Amino acid sequence: MHRVVVLALDGVVPFELGIPSRIFGMAEDAAGEPLYEVLTCTVDGGPVRTEADFTVSVDHGPELLSTADTVVIPATYQLGSTRDGHLPPEMEKALGFVRPGTRYVSICIGSYVLAAAGLLDGLRATTHWRHTDHFQRTFPAVQVDPDVLFVDEGHVVTSAGVAAGLDLCLHLVRRDHGADVATRVAKRSVVPAWRDGGQAQFIERPVPVHASDSTAATRDWALQRLDEPLQLSRLARHANMSVRTFTRRFADEVGTTPTQWLITRRVDRARQLLETTDLSVDTIAADVGFGTATSLRQHMATQLGVPPSAYRRTFRA
Repeated sequence: MHRVVVLALDGVVPFELGIPSRIFGMAEDAAGEPLYEVLTCTVDGGPVRTEADFTVSVDHGPELLSTADTVVIPATYQLGSTRDGHLPPEMEKALGFVRPGTRYVSICIGSYVLAAAGLLDGLRATTHWRHTDHFQRTFPAVQVDPDVLFVDEGHVVTSAGVAAGLDLCLHLVRRDHGADVATRVAKRSVVPAWRDGGQAQFIERPVPVHASDSTAATRDWALQRLDEPLQLSRLARHANMSVRTFTRRFADEVGTTPTQWLITRRVDRARQLLETTDLSVDTIAADVGFGTATSLRQHMATQLGVPPSAYRRTFRA
């Protein structure tokens, strides 16, 4: 079983602290068996103060990190010298227990700890949008992307603030065990099954003034018709908007273009069909609106780095 160890630091934000246990802890295989074990530790084995008006007591010290397959560092607003680019001795000692090859994950400004430890040098990373400028000045060796929900660099994954931690953990469940498992977790958590990591952190107009101004109804309509041609003009016509207005409002609400949103939804649907059915790649390509197996292969290779056949072998196994 994959062991996730959460390192709780003084001043930890309770919401972010609970995300890994909630998301990874609900991931189960087809037989209902848990796929992850989630445990929490501190740098000295003692209780930690949270950002709220209570203290958290845990059962484990930093030695637990030596058993982790994934280490998660949630946000804390008591970063101390970490905000100046220096890793405090107690954090350095704790991270020294982590085995080579372990996956590191930060939620929100937990990224400061990873950066101060030198784990993000030369890599893309993100953090809460309010801190990206300071983060980049403090850690110039890191390629900071301020406009995304999360960044996956394989062995190191960073997320933006607060709810983006949910998206990051669901992404990792999807990466580890496939879209079907991640979708079940999302449904139980009553959160969207998929928000693309490249979606904007800060959306200028998330709540339309009038319902008629929103593209939400058209998005729902399109999801029921992924197998049909969904040209931009057709989407705009359904929303009773001009193409220009629809494109602008769609980007304001979703953080990406209608075309990219459709591609992502179609790839996501193809992943579910590859995992849960024996349909041929040609049939799946037609069912999700890509038309041909070649088109499906191209889009899956771009988004996932693997062709449909390899994806199916991995997750059907």
